Amino acid sequence: MQPWHEDDSFWELLAPHMFPPQRVAAAVGDVDSILRLTGLAPGAAVLDLCCGPGRHALEFARRGFRVTGVDRTAAHLQRARAAASDERLDIEFVLADAREFARPAAFDLALNLFTSFGYFADPSDDLRVARNLYDSLRPGGRLIMELMGKEVLARIFQPRGWEEADSVILLQERAVCQDWGWIENRWILVGEGTTREWSVGHRLYSAVELKRLLQDAGFTACAAFGALSGAPYDHQAQRLVVLATRPA
Repeated sequence: MQPWHEDDSFWELLAPHMFPPQRVAAAVGDVDSILRLTGLAPGAAVLDLCCGPGRHALEFARRGFRVTGVDRTAAHLQRARAAASDERLDIEFVLADAREFARPAAFDLALNLFTSFGYFADPSDDLRVARNLYDSLRPGGRLIMELMGKEVLARIFQPRGWEEADSVILLQERAVCQDWGWIENRWILVGEGTTREWSVGHRLYSAVELKRLLQDAGFTACAAFGALSGAPYDHQAQRLVVLATRPA
């Protein structure tokens, strides 16, 4: 059976729920925070791995960075290219799986945001993605990963939930599995005369586990934060953010 993350219809039908206008607009503040956290100067080369419709790639390009956005969903890249064209932004968008994309020593900063990691049943694939990110950075280059950390999820966990976008309702059921190593979600999309259902699972990482994985891939100086703002990763953390460096 095809994994959920390789199902194009999943990404296309769920796009209004994943990328509503307020989340797209939030990319401005996200990039502000990333630049404060890294001190990166305009003109640097940025890789946005799993870029989706390009909300962060577009914002970095607006500020004078050289940007490459990579995603495995053609519909997302089509939307991103159209937005870049409308604004006359020069951005490279690449259709590729995160397990396959690497461009040796090409970037000063790599991004993997919005829980775009840990989808694969085989944990060695996660290490493979981390090594691709490492290989794609120049010596001294840095990586920022941002996802739902295990500790944060444990604090806010709800077994059921729902949301509405464009008159379509998304129902969600959640179950923690494998001793908090995995979360299995049942997502049901209802509206416009149709119902679609997916089983959406992904690996859960604590701060210590994610830092260890990145260190196994070669990164050093791995620091965890509770938001892109650089807030501490403590009992009030909103997300798990890890900043890691490829040694010079």
